[in-house]
Amino acid sequence: MDGTAKIIVNPYSGRWKARDSIPLVRSALESAGVDYDLTVTQRPGEGVRIAAESARAGFSPVVAVGGDSTYNEVANGLLAAAGKGVTAPMGIIPLGTANDLAYGLGLPEELTAAVELIARGHTRAIDVGRVNGRYFDNNSAVGLEPVVTLESERLVWVKGTARYLLGALISILRGPEWNMTLEWDGGSYEGSTLLVSVGNCRRTGGFFFMTPQARPDDGLLDFVFAPGMSRLKVLRLLPLTFDGSHIDRPEVTHGRTTRMNITCCPGTPVQADGEVFERDTTEVRYEVVPAKLTVIVGE
Repeated sequence: MDGTAKIIVNPYSGRWKARDSIPLVRSALESAGVDYDLTVTQRPGEGVRIAAESARAGFSPVVAVGGDSTYNEVANGLLAAAGKGVTAPMGIIPLGTANDLAYGLGLPEELTAAVELIARGHTRAIDVGRVNGRYFDNNSAVGLEPVVTLESERLVWVKGTARYLLGALISILRGPEWNMTLEWDGGSYEGSTLLVSVGNCRRTGGFFFMTPQARPDDGLLDFVFAPGMSRLKVLRLLPLTFDGSHIDRPEVTHGRTTRMNITCCPGTPVQADGEVFERDTTEVRYEVVPAKLTVIVGE
């Protein structure tokens, strides 16, 4: 690895696991011979600015230490800098709850192994999605899925990925439903809709293989959607998302596209990589941006 790495730590990731692991991160970086500068974020969203400023200052790579929301912030910062002609690869040290992007890219969860990959510096260009102007590297959704995200954020007494599963059960029992019009490459749908999930990678929430055939380098976004249905039917479908077999069910539509336009009533929350950034919108626009983000991966 050439240059000085900027290490951006989201201390809250993994319920303060990232904060508690800072001494171990420093030790692993020093053992691997990585020259670095470490910054701890103070508030949500700050990683976007720090990543963009770091790239413009010449740091390379810029490393996200945390979970999927941290990767998302760093990716958005790097892509903002790239829009002004400054590029730097993104490294990942997975210390979050789900670490879905790290899983999708085959990155090791063990801290020392993750740092050794960063030291070697082998990179890969991956696609990103863009939803209503915000980039996502792993997954985005409207309808039930971001409702689950909001519910899981309230379950502060539940640890780990079980929080997402419990949030899903509570949200399903409440029975939300929307009327949506969807348009994508070569297809359209209008009617009652439970959820639309758009994936650049296979897994979200640590459990759910919502888009099990997605690849982050094929120039396409995978999507699934399902119509409104009874709570019992949704509860029967839920376990199928654990291995992706839900896409074989006749009530579930699965496809690939370069773009998708959604109009819905009532308004829906929108999440990007697990972060809800809009809470009540009626217009959602998706598009893929091929080979836009450079990520440090294994050889």
